[in-house]
Amino acid sequence: MIIRKAFKFRLNTNPEIEQKLLEFSGCCRFVWNKVLSLNLYRLENNMPIMWKGELSFWLTLWKKSDEYSFLKDCHSQPLQQTIDQLERAFKDCFDKNQPNKRLPRFKKKGKSDSFRYPQGFKIDQESSTIFLPKIGIVKYRNSRRIVGAPKNVTVSRKGGHWYVSIQTEYETAHDPIHPSASGVGIDMGVIQFATLSDGTVYAPLNSFKGLAAKLANLQKQLKNKKKFSNNWKKLQAKIVKLHERIASARQDYLHKISTEISENQALVVIEDLRVSNMTKRAKNKNVVQKSGLNRSILDQGWSMFATMLEYKQAWSGGQVLRVPAAYTSQTCPCCGHVSKENRTTQASFVCVDCGYKNNADVVGAINVMARGHRVLACQASDAVMSPATGTSKKLRSKLTL
Repeated sequence: MIIRKAFKFRLNTNPEIEQKLLEFSGCCRFVWNKVLSLNLYRLENNMPIMWKGELSFWLTLWKKSDEYSFLKDCHSQPLQQTIDQLERAFKDCFDKNQPNKRLPRFKKKGKSDSFRYPQGFKIDQESSTIFLPKIGIVKYRNSRRIVGAPKNVTVSRKGGHWYVSIQTEYETAHDPIHPSASGVGIDMGVIQFATLSDGTVYAPLNSFKGLAAKLANLQKQLKNKKKFSNNWKKLQAKIVKLHERIASARQDYLHKISTEISENQALVVIEDLRVSNMTKRAKNKNVVQKSGLNRSILDQGWSMFATMLEYKQAWSGGQVLRVPAAYTSQTCPCCGHVSKENRTTQASFVCVDCGYKNNADVVGAINVMARGHRVLACQASDAVMSPATGTSKKLRSKLTL
């Protein structure tokens, strides 16, 4: 089995190195925007877009021209990788199987500054240094050992710091076997971030909510500054740093929880939540309340958490199942009765048919786990749960798994 991992470290740069990193990312951004504008023009005029072969030819001509000769200062590999990434973005856009397909967008300076080396780099873990072609030797903060053979490195800027992400690959003799034999269902929420079917509860971090007032104050100050003035740039840097702090805290929290769960559970069943649909804007009624709920949902990072669980379970030999979330909080795990009256409050669940009582989030997690067991038993994710006693015809027609 081939396992791929990424190891991300912060670079210890100096002004000279940072200038080169900015030049490389700027050249890659220019190539992306230049190629994108050409292909968008061709699409608007009903012409076939250019792919890698033609674009590589144009890139060579741009390097030889006087107008774009600055591209020669950048290594050829990051520029070629930019063309590859844009080609992949166009293919995803035209792929009917992509759920969120859209045309590639132009890149702005200061946002998503990055470039990639597929080869030519050298990593020395003993001295905590990495050699980047045409840039030189750069030290990085070596927080852990790199496992596997390095395949490519991506240099990116986040906030006021530069980072290097090293993708590695290694092969195991056999598929990993998870040390545990237990499983758990997870109910995601806003009041409680995650509730497990065994009763374990993880409180929400709410990293954005805790710093929202400070962020709003800085943004209000920024609005009153002259755009691109020195004071405007200072405030903009503070806002970027605060956003980085919020994102880093959320990511760290999600990593800790997902690691703990994946180490202790061989089977993890989660709700297949459509976050993009859940966070759509309200059009006419309850606009303020819906916007607040949307912020709370997005502050949790449910999609990121599910992704972390999936790849960590794959590394350890575990399994993650996604099941529909419909009626998990309204179904009695004891008798199977489905009704809105079963859950009259946010926290408590009382079955109106058999009298079963429990925490509403725990009930949701138990039902999620039960649906996961049915998926495994039927060996198909579209298995239909048999109608429960007391369930209305309307609910039975919608109720799956």
